[in-house]
Amino acid sequence: MEPYQDKISIKAWAEEDRPREKLSMQGRRALTDAELIAILIGSGSRTETAVELSKRILHHYDNDLNNLAKASIQELSNFRGIGEAKAISIIAALEIGRRRNDTEVKAVESILSSRDAYNLMRRHLVDLNHEEFWIILLGRSSKVLSKELISKGGLSGTVADPKIIFHIALQHQASGIILIHNHPSGNLKPSRLDINLTKRLSEAGRLLDIQIFDHLIIGDTGYFSFGDESLL
Repeated sequence: MEPYQDKISIKAWAEEDRPREKLSMQGRRALTDAELIAILIGSGSRTETAVELSKRILHHYDNDLNNLAKASIQELSNFRGIGEAKAISIIAALEIGRRRNDTEVKAVESILSSRDAYNLMRRHLVDLNHEEFWIILLGRSSKVLSKELISKGGLSGTVADPKIIFHIALQHQASGIILIHNHPSGNLKPSRLDINLTKRLSEAGRLLDIQIFDHLIIGDTGYFSFGDESLL
């Protein structure tokens, strides 16, 4: 027969174990961001609990989950107490959350406004640490024919070759194009290069009878539309 043991109260548990019990007893909404991340981490170290480690990680990213979502495996692994497996768990959980938000938006079949284009492309461009340039190809009645990645760049910019863009558009027999790229910095203001590129592509499109309907700059918190601002 095993010796009798008094039931251990929750307060006597190790701190890194408490978030699980808190979620079980009080529900998921009762947990802080740090406590949720602590569940993903699972355990801390001899000198730091999982909750304390999570708070330290969040503090590094200004307590902003959007900033944390941009972190790479290598970057998270630089925190003492976070190995590759724990870093992957954090990244995977944040990606699931992002995709859940995407599924709440009805699939876009036609582009009737800049918001439609943003809803279609947001999932591809938010949380990136580098710049990407995409196009949406439109047919009759502004029906979406395809969305194509044109190029990937660094923090400061990417290359959008007009020859590639219009070659793809002609292959799909598109009647219109929407240009989209992201600004990893979060600054949605178009640069002089953005403005000049849009002008060049609009002029080339008129020669081919392919209209440039809009150019969106997407950031973590929203977007800028050349069309809405009458810059086309």
